[in-house]
Amino acid sequence: MIDAMLDDERPILIIEDDALISRLMQMHLEAAGFAVVCCDNGDKALGLLQEKSWRAVVSDRMLPGAGGMRILRFIRRNSEDMLPVLMVTALGQTSDRIQGLNEGADDYLAKPFEPEELVARVQALLRRSHSKAESALSHGTVSLDADTYRVNVGEKHVTLRPLEYRLLLILMKKPGKTRSRDYLLDHVWGRDAFVEPRTVDVTVKRLRKALKGCGAGDCVETIRSMGYRFNSDAS
Repeated sequence: MIDAMLDDERPILIIEDDALISRLMQMHLEAAGFAVVCCDNGDKALGLLQEKSWRAVVSDRMLPGAGGMRILRFIRRNSEDMLPVLMVTALGQTSDRIQGLNEGADDYLAKPFEPEELVARVQALLRRSHSKAESALSHGTVSLDADTYRVNVGEKHVTLRPLEYRLLLILMKKPGKTRSRDYLLDHVWGRDAFVEPRTVDVTVKRLRKALKGCGAGDCVETIRSMGYRFNSDAS
């Protein structure tokens, strides 16, 4: 899970109209290793949410333009991957917090707050988010449930050997990202295993045969001289 968090290069979107608070949040999150984009208007934030993919959202509740609750409802209606949302607000009443949580906020942080607590809350949200994402992966017609070790193509169950399953899991975690043979050897077979790089090719061949036999396309692609990747568009 730690590797997955470090591999994710998507930025965190901060929606806060107080420039000092926004800058404070940005500084501490960047110091913790996160990429950050700041926005001071709710309407602009709605546009940004539609334009690109975000790792998490930290949003004030009271904003010019669209308010924080409207932004939260937009995210929950349109985000397919349950984008983590932390609401930060000066409204400290219990009823306000309950409303935000009921509308789909993942956590609530009242102003004033310690910057270290903000970072800790964001990190906790991302850990929970990655845990959920890793337990159930679905790209195109291929779905993988890490809790039950079950792989399906549509409604058809795919029977895989353990190495084939682990190989598919690694590739599906980052669809579109090419993984070298050395990377796959380390993360599928283990750094202490003494196997030839050719072993990866053989396992990929068996994996492709199993997926195609259940109706999947050429979703495991060979990138010449580089390695392999999972292409959800071909599945």
